[in-house]
Amino acid sequence: MRVAILGCGYVGLELGRQLRDDHDVVGVRRSADGLAAIEEAGFEAVRADVTDPAELERVPDADWVVFAASSGGRGAEAAREVYVEGQRTALEALAGREDPPERYVYTSSTGVYGDHGGDWVDEDTPLDPTTEKTRVLAEAERVARETTREHGIPGQVARFAGLYGPARYRLERYLEGPVTAGYLNMVHRDDAAGAVRFVLEDGVDEEVLVVVDDEPVEKHAFADWLADACGVERPPKRTKQERLTAGDLSAAAERRILTSKRCSNDRLRSLGYEFAYPTFREGYRAAVEAYRAEHGDADAGDAGGR
Repeated sequence: MRVAILGCGYVGLELGRQLRDDHDVVGVRRSADGLAAIEEAGFEAVRADVTDPAELERVPDADWVVFAASSGGRGAEAAREVYVEGQRTALEALAGREDPPERYVYTSSTGVYGDHGGDWVDEDTPLDPTTEKTRVLAEAERVARETTREHGIPGQVARFAGLYGPARYRLERYLEGPVTAGYLNMVHRDDAAGAVRFVLEDGVDEEVLVVVDDEPVEKHAFADWLADACGVERPPKRTKQERLTAGDLSAAAERRILTSKRCSNDRLRSLGYEFAYPTFREGYRAAVEAYRAEHGDADAGDAGGR
């Protein structure tokens, strides 16, 4: 199969690496650095902006299309430009070809759920985004599902929990603190990519899948585990109220802090996906070992196993 990964960044590059031996993979980016990263990952790179129909003509016909573009961590308007308008533009351009895609996957975020007071959420939980940006993400999901339906293309949404992995372990945030209370819902980059690969290769027909590991964890508990694994003192902690009374947060940041939920991967598990990193303990092992080796710990080889 030919696979086109639009916005081939952090997860897209890993997805391409996982698919390249068995499929013809094309990664699409608009920057020179992005193209170089794709080539280094070992598959074809195409320069195109997903928001520009003329540039999308450079993207070859593909059997499977994955929209994994990023807005670069910017605000709601930038997110709308990429996830809503850019995705609609890309879908219309590719679906209108003589040889349209057979499958389409849009990578979304569990941020669309909003606040559930620490309760569990899954694919059947109604969406209630609490910030302008997460409302844009929910709208982008509707674009993905409705536009593919209009064109008769099976379309799916993969809702990623918080991504971590190489270059995104952020050890200092949790080792130094202070750490604000709340739940962490996480998935290792390799499993985020692996779940999309699984959906494509195994012909999974679920319209929405939550992609998260087995164990949501309270931030204070995670910070203490990480400190113990790294062999350092446990970091200072603070409650949500203590963080809010500091008075230096935007309204959107305050809403994010007040948002609490635990995301379930029961459906993905029931379909047969096997996680490479089922919990943060396995996922952070390499980072912990590297940290202890860098700081002169002779027992670094045993780190992360607690």
